[in-house]
Amino acid sequence: MIYVVEDNDSIRETIRAYLEISGYTVKEFAQVAGVLEAFDFIPPELCILDVMLPDGNGFELAKKIRTERPETAFLFLTARESESDRIMGLELGAEDYIVKPFSPRELVLRVQLILRRVEKDGHAVQSEIQKHAVQSWKTDGHLLVIDTSSHVVLLDGQSIHLTAVEWKILYWLSTKSGVLVSRERILGECLDYAHDGSERTVNTHLKNLRAKLGGIAWIETIRGFGYKFMGEPVEESQNQ
Repeated sequence: MIYVVEDNDSIRETIRAYLEISGYTVKEFAQVAGVLEAFDFIPPELCILDVMLPDGNGFELAKKIRTERPETAFLFLTARESESDRIMGLELGAEDYIVKPFSPRELVLRVQLILRRVEKDGHAVQSEIQKHAVQSWKTDGHLLVIDTSSHVVLLDGQSIHLTAVEWKILYWLSTKSGVLVSRERILGECLDYAHDGSERTVNTHLKNLRAKLGGIAWIETIRGFGYKFMGEPVEESQNQ
C-alpha cells in the first residue's frame, strides 16, 4: 500500500495511475486530515507527501509519521525546490525529495528503488548479513550492537530507530571499519542511485545518523575525502 497525499487532483490521479499500472495499491488523500487515522486500517509501506497542503504542512505530517509510525518510509514530492527545503526534508528522514514538475516514470522508478531497499534490508538477504547476524562495536566506553536479522540497533542497551537509508549506511560503514570511504561510494552502495545534490544528500543522512548515535565519535569525517567508521569490533565472548 502506498499513500499519496497531494491536493492537486490531476497530479494525484496521475501518480495513482502510474503506480497502479506498476502493480501497487494506492490510497489517495487531498489533505492532511485522515492520513494518520488511516494507518489503523491499512498501513502503508510508503507515503508520498506534498509539502503545501490546504489544511497543513507536509513537513509537519512527516514529523508525526516519523514519531508515531517510524517503520514507514516516506518521500516528498513538492514544488518547493530550494536547497534548504530539500535538506529539511531529508533531515526529517525522507528517503527522497522530488521537485515538481516531475516525470511520473521516474517517480515510479524511485518508489521501486525505495521499496526494494526497504524489503532487502528488512529481510536481511545479503549473504554477508546472514553470516553475521549480530555485530558489536565499542568506542570511548560506549557499545553499539547491530542485529542484522531483526534490524535492531542498540546503543548502550537502548534501541534507536533508523530509516532504511540510515540503517544501510551504518551497517555498510561498519563492515569497512577503519577504512576511508568517499561520499560517492556511500551514494552508490547505500542509496542505489545518484541525483542532483547527491553529495549534500549523503552529508544530511550522515548528520541524521550521527545525531541518533548520540554524538558519539562512531563516524569520523575526513575533510575533502569522505568518512571512516571508528568503532572497534567486540569479540563474541566479550558481548555475552
